[in-house]
Amino acid sequence: MLFDTHVHINDEAFKEDLEATIARARAAGVEKMIVVGFDRPTIQKAMALIDQYPFLYAAIGWHPVDAIDMKDEDLDWIESLAHHPKVVAIGEIGLDYHWDKSPKEVQQEVFRRQIRLAKKLDLPIIIHNREATEDCVQILKEENAQEAGGIMHCFSGSPETAKECIKMNFYISLGGPVTFKNAKKPKEVAAEVPLEKLLVETDCPYLAPHPYRGKRNEPAYVKLVAEQIAEIKGIPFEKVAEQTMLNAEKLFRIKDHA
Repeated sequence: MLFDTHVHINDEAFKEDLEATIARARAAGVEKMIVVGFDRPTIQKAMALIDQYPFLYAAIGWHPVDAIDMKDEDLDWIESLAHHPKVVAIGEIGLDYHWDKSPKEVQQEVFRRQIRLAKKLDLPIIIHNREATEDCVQILKEENAQEAGGIMHCFSGSPETAKECIKMNFYISLGGPVTFKNAKKPKEVAAEVPLEKLLVETDCPYLAPHPYRGKRNEPAYVKLVAEQIAEIKGIPFEKVAEQTMLNAEKLFRIKDHA
């Protein structure tokens, strides 16, 4: 009973074997997944998938790398779609200073507008932060994002930053990197963050866990993430699976058991 809180099975990488990918996930014990749409094509695909499969839910938003492309009508469109009962979050949104397609100022403005939208809709937010921690945390504080709460997706920061985010009503989500042998920070975060504040994810098709590192990731592999957290914390895998499922259901206000 695992909840993969961040999948991109709406990506072209799964075009040929989507049904088989979903079947493998279910066989591995993945009970629910959040399909993330971050531009027009991926949002449209996410919306189609949540209508097709009872155990899939969607997060929709505009990715910071493409912030420069977002128009007012895109934000209005996201708002209209967010009323669907299975759209459970706005995201992934945030800042990405690794790529320079969208200027920092544009990213920051698009980020702020989507935080405000989430608060208006009473939905949590899923945060993408790459090489922008200081500005990301600052904007979350300035926009009083704790009213929305949400997830620090594929968290790569320090335990200190994690604790700061938890104070702002955010869960810390760990993915494949926690399984990498040289990944000091994610392992420290897994050890120090209380289980009640942790979530698990794959971010598939990206960031496949060991021993699949460098290959296409898929939702079934979220089990490896949960197993690694259990090992680090010295607790049973079942406890990690159960608590991260409860955490996700609470955050996304999902009552049913698909």
